[in-house]
Amino acid sequence: MGVIIWIIAGGLSGWLAGKIMGSNFSIIGNILLGIFGGIVGGVLLGLVGIHGSGTIGNIIVSVVGACILIAIGRAIKK
Repeated sequence: MGVIIWIIAGGLSGWLAGKIMGSNFSIIGNILLGIFGGIVGGVLLGLVGIHGSGTIGNIIVSVVGACILIAIGRAIKK
C-alpha cells in the first residue's frame, strides 16, 4: 500500500511543481518528478533542519524539491 501512496503523492507533487514553475510533463513525468523531488527536497531541507511532517508536509517538501529539479534542468538546458 505504501508504494501506491508514493505514486499518488509523487504525481500530485510533480503536477503542483509543474504548475508553479510553468512546465508541462506527462503523468509518468509528474510521478517521477515528484518522487525524485521528494528525495532532493528531503535531503536539502533536512540539511537546514526542516522536515516534512505527515502527508501534507511530505508533499510540500516534494514540491519544493521538484521545483529545484525543474530549475536545475532549465539552467542546464540553457
